[in-house]
Amino acid sequence: MKRSSTIFLQVVIVLIGIGALVFMLLEPHLEGRNVHATLFEIYFKDPFLTYAYIASIPFFVALYQTFKLLRYIGQNKIFSLNSVRALRTIKYCAVTIIAFLVGAEGYITIVQRRVEDDIAGGVMMGFVMIFISIVVTTTAAVFEKTLQSAVDIKSENDLIV
Repeated sequence: MKRSSTIFLQVVIVLIGIGALVFMLLEPHLEGRNVHATLFEIYFKDPFLTYAYIASIPFFVALYQTFKLLRYIGQNKIFSLNSVRALRTIKYCAVTIIAFLVGAEGYITIVQRRVEDDIAGGVMMGFVMIFISIVVTTTAAVFEKTLQSAVDIKSENDLIV
């Protein structure tokens, strides 16, 4: 892969991270019930918002691991144990995100239904994010297995020579 392509993809990963962080910090201020609320009321009286912030940690870890993986690709070190570890971490982060999303779906279904709020949009967005996380998990697992096999073959060949 060309160096310019990996640098472009790294820039895209950084922009995704910055965009997600800005969205997470600004969206609670724009939400209908928080328009006239104080910062304390917005950030410390909403348990779902705290849950969302904690659940975002694996997302940012996966973005960082993706950035590292692209760096290994740019340095032609894709067939290394570090690349396999990065893919494994991305896979575990995606599984963790799925678990957090299932918990959020449960919260929306149980708690918000009592309020008689329309939950269809939130539930559908959760299902879409769960599907995307399943695709990322599967892709990372397949690439990890393939890359691990290549690293094993490479290490065997290095021992023979």
